[in-house]
Amino acid sequence: MFRLAARSAKPLTALLSASRTFASSRCVRSERSPTSLDTFTEEEQLLRESVRRFAVDVVGPKVREMDEKEMMDPSIIKGLYEQGLMGIETSADHGGAECSFTSAIIAIEELAKIDPSVSVLCDVHNTLVNTVIRKYGNKEQQDKWLPQLAESKLGSFCLSEPASGSDAFALQTRAKKEGSNWVLNGSKMWITNSYEAEIFLIFANASLCLIDPSKGYKGITCFIATKDMGVQIAKKEEKLGIRASSTCTINFDDLKIPEENVLGGEGKGYKIAIEILNEGRIGIAAQMLGLAQGAFDKAVPYTFERKQFGQAIGSFQGMQFQMAQAAIDIETARLLTYNAARRKEEGLPFTKEAAMAKYWSSVVAQRVSGQAIEWAGGVGFTRETGIEKFWRDSKIGAIYEGTSNIQLQTIAKFLQKEYS
Repeated sequence: MFRLAARSAKPLTALLSASRTFASSRCVRSERSPTSLDTFTEEEQLLRESVRRFAVDVVGPKVREMDEKEMMDPSIIKGLYEQGLMGIETSADHGGAECSFTSAIIAIEELAKIDPSVSVLCDVHNTLVNTVIRKYGNKEQQDKWLPQLAESKLGSFCLSEPASGSDAFALQTRAKKEGSNWVLNGSKMWITNSYEAEIFLIFANASLCLIDPSKGYKGITCFIATKDMGVQIAKKEEKLGIRASSTCTINFDDLKIPEENVLGGEGKGYKIAIEILNEGRIGIAAQMLGLAQGAFDKAVPYTFERKQFGQAIGSFQGMQFQMAQAAIDIETARLLTYNAARRKEEGLPFTKEAAMAKYWSSVVAQRVSGQAIEWAGGVGFTRETGIEKFWRDSKIGAIYEGTSNIQLQTIAKFLQKEYS
């Protein structure tokens, strides 16, 4: 089944090779002819079609089983690599597809239409792990780690701790320099991809071990570690939603990391994390957008098949109004998400726009997936249709990579600066 499906979903690099003779990875925008947010390059359109086929043919048949077992099927991760979806922005020299940031957002959205668990695995790997090394790693680090991440080894982004959630930089994980190594002690919590990952980006506070602890967050440093160095995968959480996506507690007990694995320089972890999370929020917005569309796509056709009182329930005005409003909500989430993505690509400020996209897409995902269950009635409440899974998966959107209240606070700060 997997092999047949994989043949129909050609690898991204193969699809893009021909189009690159005449298409750029970015939209060409004329000052005289502004384009809509529905304008995509040839490469981006090809990618959307390829990811959609992969999601439907390969991921789709395994969604329910993975959800019930609370485990990602290894063949899905292998398939993501075979399709070239684990190094979307990574350069071709490092084994990647060398596509635009918007291409990564497209892939995340399309995967989420079928399974948000697979989507977030791809999202964290691309928009957080790959991007951090690509932007802040030196040449030696890029040459060593990016090919591995693009070709076979899953990455994990380790920031959150038991006492460090929304206050992301109240880190207690300690890093102490010993000779040519750094020694880490502490724990991380709620870490996505951690069960399957082989490469970890770990944020630890070096200042706690220095004479001057007043440095606080200024001592936070990012380290690259591998599982075989002694990263301990502890408790695997049993969650309401995105069950196939692993979320674990990680322990470090005198974890030795060579000094050449310090990423971006000592004390630069705060800057790295704060900047990368702004980009990551666009990825979560895309995941929630895809989730809402996936629930909508499953439920709406049913309303025109199911008849009551002699007519399809989707033809009743009350139902039509609800579906129309949901379609509007999804479209506004899409516009916010792709606007933030394009602004990021064009080098424009995007922090406020990313917060808006992440907040609103999370609201829409929960609202639309909940309505989709009601539109399908009793059938929607069962696991048979898969609609109820979208609702369970939607709740995380208001929590990770910055809660909804944190997004609103971010937006409000920009408004205060603009109007005061």
